[in-house]
Amino acid sequence: MTLRIAEIFGPTIQGEGALIGEPTVFVRAGGCDYRCSWCDSLHAVDSAHRHSWAAMETEAVWQEVRRLSGDQPLTVSLSGGNPAIQDFGPLIARGKAAGYRFACETQGSIPRPWFSDLETLVLSPKPPSSGEDVDWGAFIACRKIGAGARQQVMKIVIFDEADYLWAREVHRRHSDLPLYLQPGNPEVDPETPVDLNAQAERLRWLTERAMGERWFAPRILPQLHVLIWGNKRGV
Repeated sequence: MTLRIAEIFGPTIQGEGALIGEPTVFVRAGGCDYRCSWCDSLHAVDSAHRHSWAAMETEAVWQEVRRLSGDQPLTVSLSGGNPAIQDFGPLIARGKAAGYRFACETQGSIPRPWFSDLETLVLSPKPPSSGEDVDWGAFIACRKIGAGARQQVMKIVIFDEADYLWAREVHRRHSDLPLYLQPGNPEVDPETPVDLNAQAERLRWLTERAMGERWFAPRILPQLHVLIWGNKRGV
């Protein structure tokens, strides 16, 4: 099984969502069926970067995970791009046999049988500010096929009022999914310093907006990796 890999890095900590702060090795897949206006990983999305993606056999990816983790089982996060484009089932089977846990973040546009073998399936539908339209039939199919995962959660990035109202409606339709909200980071250039004051203000606005409406369903979190490393890649 050959996989297109943009980068493998870690161990570092998960910077967002349900596993925030957890020691993790990241396997970032190359390729995506979306092109969000504020994408912070264009190096794994835009075909202009295809020359930098490595064609790796599953065993080679697994050996790199082992090397980075020092053979100590931890969480392996499959990210992208959209990792659901590719078949990570054999890698998950290989790692689980050695005691590793697997998480995957996807927009929920492509259902994959291996979703059910995950420890954590993070479904991250993209709000209006992304410029993408969600296929809710595919999203529901992802939920169903991933029912065997230990946990399914939903994470939504919020940039503005329209995104916030959209997230409220999405949660109403999928209220059984634990929901994580985070303010978006408009600074996506790795060479551009992150304005931490602006990030704090966006987090403050989102928190006060939800609490002001007594909407207590979501957990509202920062992007921890952005606070620590800015937009630097590979951490």
